[in-house]
Amino acid sequence: MLFLKIGRVSGMEIHLNNYFLALLGLFFVAGVLGKGLIAFAVVLFHELAHVAVARRLGVQVSDIELLPFGGVSRMGGDIVFDPAKEVYVAVAGPAANLFLTGLGTVLNNHSLWDKDLGLFFLHCNLMVAAFNLLPALPLDGGRVFRAYLARRSGLKKATYLAAWWGQFWGVVITAGGLAGLVMRLSGLDIIITGLFLLYAATREKSLAPYHFIRHLVQKKNELAAAGVLPGEPLVSLDTVRLGHLIQAFLPQRFHLVLLLGHDWQYKGVVSEVQIIEALLAEGVDCPVGKLLNPHV
Repeated sequence: MLFLKIGRVSGMEIHLNNYFLALLGLFFVAGVLGKGLIAFAVVLFHELAHVAVARRLGVQVSDIELLPFGGVSRMGGDIVFDPAKEVYVAVAGPAANLFLTGLGTVLNNHSLWDKDLGLFFLHCNLMVAAFNLLPALPLDGGRVFRAYLARRSGLKKATYLAAWWGQFWGVVITAGGLAGLVMRLSGLDIIITGLFLLYAATREKSLAPYHFIRHLVQKKNELAAAGVLPGEPLVSLDTVRLGHLIQAFLPQRFHLVLLLGHDWQYKGVVSEVQIIEALLAEGVDCPVGKLLNPHV
């Protein structure tokens, strides 16, 4: 996806996505560029709130890309593997917009700004906050939704499901925008937003295997850093393939797998570290029982 670099703040580059650039173009053509600039400021503040909380939690942020409905901050990938951090960072954006809504309401009640642009400012903040709370990746609500699911079904399944909802809402919003355009109830902005959400959700879905493998590989680092992690026991037949077994792994848990043979008798125990090393060396089709007899 192409973007325009517009500046640098506190060591971070800020990029304007082409979809957002097109949206500002529509505001300009319609003769309401002032509203477009307000939308830009609202989205920027939303994203800077994410960055502020991320840095507070020790997460590195390299750059920001502004989108029609929010933005994407290029953060350290480790945040995906820490559900608590992901929730805090995700909630910061909508919370910032709600704060601006409250501030704008006070200014509006005291007649301290232009009524037309002030009302648009309030509506813009409410729309960005509400839209981002949808439980669909890559929206903030989708990240909270994924963090919730990841604790129960694992990171990969959680990402797939949250991204599917992103694709669903992308189609719904695009279809609604097309209907609104035909009936002259809305403009191209809704269609652009829906199309980008569909694209971004598809991209998130394609990254699910990558995130999952990185999550597995860094487990040893998590254990070394924390010293201790909660254990998660699993029971598996020794013929189960590693690619299937790892689907049951949960974030911030260290797994020990008790193996049973075809006669349901105890064969032994393998650790998550052994499974990850075998996965990288042997591939997803390696039966877990081979770890008990690695030279066979």
